Amino acid sequence: MQGMFSFFMPTKVFFGTGCVKDRRANWIMGKKALIVTGRHSAKASGALDDVIASLPVEYVVFDEVENNPSLETVSQGGKIAREEGCDFVVAIGGGSPLDAAKAIAVLAVNDVLPLSLYERGWEKPALPIAAIPTTAGTGSEVTQYAVLTVDRDQTKRSISGDDLFPKFALLDPAYTESLSPAVTIDTAVDALSHLIEGFLSVRANQVSSGLAVQGMRIWGRCIPALRSRVFDSTVRSELLIASALGGMTIAQTGTTLVHALGYPLTYFHDVPHGRANGILFAAYLRYINQVAPQKIGEILKNLGLTSLNEFQQLMDEFFGEHIAELDIDEISIAAWVQKAASAKNVANSIGNPGPRILEGILRDSLLR
Repeated sequence: MQGMFSFFMPTKVFFGTGCVKDRRANWIMGKKALIVTGRHSAKASGALDDVIASLPVEYVVFDEVENNPSLETVSQGGKIAREEGCDFVVAIGGGSPLDAAKAIAVLAVNDVLPLSLYERGWEKPALPIAAIPTTAGTGSEVTQYAVLTVDRDQTKRSISGDDLFPKFALLDPAYTESLSPAVTIDTAVDALSHLIEGFLSVRANQVSSGLAVQGMRIWGRCIPALRSRVFDSTVRSELLIASALGGMTIAQTGTTLVHALGYPLTYFHDVPHGRANGILFAAYLRYINQVAPQKIGEILKNLGLTSLNEFQQLMDEFFGEHIAELDIDEISIAAWVQKAASAKNVANSIGNPGPRILEGILRDSLLR
């Protein structure tokens, strides 16, 4: 019998085609909005046009968010929000714009350097946020995390706070239809990593695990489409729901060592986040199989797979060709292990993995 645990997920979620334009959603939270987007996806998906058509108040568009957003970018966004007198934020895009928007919502009301958010937190609660994902991957629309690139530390790091939970998440699967097959797969594996890592976290509980199990079952139904790289509206919907369930899961549990080891691949080699996780995934699960084999059995069953070899084959099918391109050396692996060993998400991992385990996972994944 499980001991005490808590569950907190305050975001109100609307799902369905046209939910942004549906006035019943009533997600307007102030008199002037700062719309935070990247340079492409919000426009290409049609989400930006729908938001602008639906806003009955003034707005300013900040569309300078890059992949893996920097502290400089969120500082600029916070400055614009203050100067323009914006009192709520609308975030549109993949994980990068959504995470940047959360930091901007903090900096809009706390005139501090972004690095201080990591060192001292913040005093005034963030502006309220409405989040509209255009990828099915990060689940950031239902989490309290914002992951940013911190050049000082040569990695990605997260800030977190209950005020970073968006007040509203509007999930329209039509906004993911403009994604390329490669981006669809990268982001889908990001969602899978949240579901599996949350399920395997030392902080998992009955509620978070229920979300993870349901998400894995839905994701498993999408495997044929991911393999064929042909995505109809049903698959797009299921991937978006699985992504949101992954976000709801890690909002309770955090992530594990996969994220800690994957961040250097993104920082130093510009590997998309979900792809970085996917490259490391099979070796991580083989480690877990040594310390909690029953958990691996449940994961495979939920995904509709028969063995870890089949899981490895799936990840290789998606990402195998990219591994040789990376040209990772032993010196890099040693440095990444040293950096990751003290990360909080490594401490979330079952089995109490030390540097030797982390090195083994990197070597098995990158030097084969």
